[in-house]
Amino acid sequence: MLAKPSAPQERSAAARARLLAAADELFYAEGIHAVGIDRVIQHAGVAKATLYNTFGSKEELVRAYLRARHAATREHMSRELERRYRTPRERLTGVFEVQGLSFTAPGFRGSAFVTAGINTPPGGAVEEVSSDYRAWLHSLFHDLAEQAGANDPKGLARQLVLLYDGAGISAWLDHDPSAEATARTVAQVLVDIAIPETIAVSS
Repeated sequence: MLAKPSAPQERSAAARARLLAAADELFYAEGIHAVGIDRVIQHAGVAKATLYNTFGSKEELVRAYLRARHAATREHMSRELERRYRTPRERLTGVFEVQGLSFTAPGFRGSAFVTAGINTPPGGAVEEVSSDYRAWLHSLFHDLAEQAGANDPKGLARQLVLLYDGAGISAWLDHDPSAEATARTVAQVLVDIAIPETIAVSS
């Protein structure tokens, strides 16, 4: 039987959750460089000592924020692909439809990893977590392409990642949610070229 968390542990977990929620809202809306620690503390309703006892520094808070974004994106993508599409081939283009669900969300500002990387020097938490996110995105497309029978799954994955990036940036900077439909149409052309018809029928 698992031991019940103590009252201090519960308070610490609650404070961490409040800090992450505040960081997620402020960092995504305004940028990690525009938002100082004091803003996050005030928004979360905790003491400054609580933030430093929990995360140690702003960089570690940023790391936790991006890791949480990555985990949420992975979970959402996996769930929606499983729910909406039957085959790997369908899911290759379905990724863009799932991506597009966020394009009409209030306050949409593109990829949290793109915006966090703006004016951020290399070698820190942003680069580290962003690299993990990018590796996942490439592997998502690569694995689906391989399962669908693509002749060159690595090449198709690279094309689709570039298309995915472009769709997100266009939807954000051009205020154009229809970027999803455009990207999905182009993705379908790429998939049709990359996957032989005989394999496409059986996949």
